[in-house]
Amino acid sequence: MRIVFFGTPEFAVPSLRALLDEGADVVAVVTQPDRPQGRSRSTIVPPPVKTLAEERGLAVMQPERPRGDVFLANLRRVAPEVGVVVAYGHILRPEVLAVPARGMINVHASLLPRHRGAAPIEAAILAGDLETGVTVMRMDPGMDTGPILHQARTLIRPDETGGQLASRLAELGGRALTEALVLLQQGVLRPEPQDETRATYAPKLDRDQARISWNDPGEEVVRRIRAFDPTPGAWTTLDGGELKLFGGRLAGAGAGRARGGEGEGGGGGAGGSEPGTILGVASELVVATGAGDVAIADVQPAGRRRMTAAEWFRGREGTGTGAAVGWRFQ
Repeated sequence: MRIVFFGTPEFAVPSLRALLDEGADVVAVVTQPDRPQGRSRSTIVPPPVKTLAEERGLAVMQPERPRGDVFLANLRRVAPEVGVVVAYGHILRPEVLAVPARGMINVHASLLPRHRGAAPIEAAILAGDLETGVTVMRMDPGMDTGPILHQARTLIRPDETGGQLASRLAELGGRALTEALVLLQQGVLRPEPQDETRATYAPKLDRDQARISWNDPGEEVVRRIRAFDPTPGAWTTLDGGELKLFGGRLAGAGAGRARGGEGEGGGGGAGGSEPGTILGVASELVVATGAGDVAIADVQPAGRRRMTAAEWFRGREGTGTGAAVGWRFQ
C-alpha cells in the first residue's frame, strides 16, 4: 500500500520507523514546519519526524496548515492509498481525509473512547488509571470519534511519569500500527464503533493544569507531579517565585524526613500543618497536603536547571535545610 504519514513529535517517530522497517511504501511524510527553539529563539530545529524522514530519503511536506488548494494538489500527486496520522498536531479537514483511497487511520495514545483529545497520557495518570494503551482507529471528522480497528493494552506503573509512559506508548503504537495495516491488507479488520456513553475528554494542556493545589490529597498531588514530568513540569510558588517539582511520592511515617534539619526533632505534620507547609528536607523535600505528606526528590527554579531538593535548599540564600522547615508553598 502507498502510505502518506502525518506526524511531528518524538512520539510519532517509532510509528514511522516501524513502517519503514517493515518495508512499507511510505510515499510522503507531512509534518509541521521547523520551529525556533532555545532562549533566544535563534536556533531553527526540524521536527523529529522530519529528521527520520530525511535520513530515510522520504519526500517531506511542511505546510503551516494542512489545507488549501496547493497542499491538496501536492497530496493528491503522491496518490496515497492510506493515510497514517500519529500526533501530527492539526485537525485534518474532510477534504484531506478523503484523499487516500482507503481512508486515514490514526494512532491514539489511549484506550478509546477513554481520554479522547490532545493530552491522553497525562489524563490517564491524573485520573489514577491502572491501565492504558494505544488505539488504531479509522478517522472521521470528529475528535477521536472514529471506529476502532485495533488496540494494544499496557499497565501503568505505580511510579511512572508522563514522559516514561509516552516513550512506552510510542513504541507500543508502532507495533500496533504495523499489526493493524497487515490485518487491513488481509481484509480481516472489522471496525467497531466507539461507545459514546464511555467517552471522556483530555483537552490540550494549559499552564494552570500543571499548578499544584496543596489542598488536594497527597495521592492527587503525586499524580500531578508524575503526569507533568518532564514537561511542562508541575509547579508551585514560594515567596512569589515559581518552582517545578519532580520525583513525587507519598511519604510514609518519617520517610525521607529530617525535621529541623539533619535528623533533629521538630513539630508539625499532615495532621496539624497547613497544606503546602515544608515539613522537612533530607534526601527529599517533605510537604504537607490536604491529606497526607508527599516527598519530592527534585526541583527546578525558574530559569535554572533541575536539581535535588536538598541541593536547592542548601543554595537558597545560604540557608541550611533546617531553615526550610515551616516555609509554605502557595
